[in-house]
Amino acid sequence: MIAKLRGIVDSIYEDSVIIDVNGVGYLVSASSRTLSKLVRGADCALLIETVVREDSISLYGFFDAFEKEWFNTLTKVQGVGAKVCLSILSALSPSQIAQAVAAQDKASFSRASGVGPKLAARLVTELKDKIVTVPTGDVSLADLSNDEPLNQPLATPKEDNVLEDVISALVNLGYQRLEAYKAASKIYASNKDKSVSELIRSALKEFAVKDL
Repeated sequence: MIAKLRGIVDSIYEDSVIIDVNGVGYLVSASSRTLSKLVRGADCALLIETVVREDSISLYGFFDAFEKEWFNTLTKVQGVGAKVCLSILSALSPSQIAQAVAAQDKASFSRASGVGPKLAARLVTELKDKIVTVPTGDVSLADLSNDEPLNQPLATPKEDNVLEDVISALVNLGYQRLEAYKAASKIYASNKDKSVSELIRSALKEFAVKDL
């Protein structure tokens, strides 16, 4: 199996790239996020996921380990093939995917081509308890510059319930679920002793400061 390719960027297409490795051209499918970081004629190195089927062998390339791990995680969701995975990774960064899952934000996933309401709902449900980790040896400086966490601690059931109550209240007040999740999480992290009503008021103050 091919796990990594290092060579020269020969051609870049809408959803793929040809990498010349010592005179051999490898066709590699990739997200627009990865493709945007490549320059024709320049050296490059991509992490590769090799998918073998009865009638084909396909290569999928990733600029960093976090994107590759999310690709592997997403493909485990029923109804999500490699093409849809790349569409999601083109629309959302790895950190945005993690935030959307944590916030149970179906709307973010719906931004990706080929992801309808039912599939978006399945994604946030099936990925809720998943933790994407990357072996230390696979982390590069490019990965770290994205401020991606190597591991995300799970919240306790009590914390989940409190956060959900605050998020739901903010959504009912007209805020988008993802922005409600971010505000609620930030406030709760340093105010775990406060009641739900106090947390809601603090979150609203946070929004008010941003609007100034």
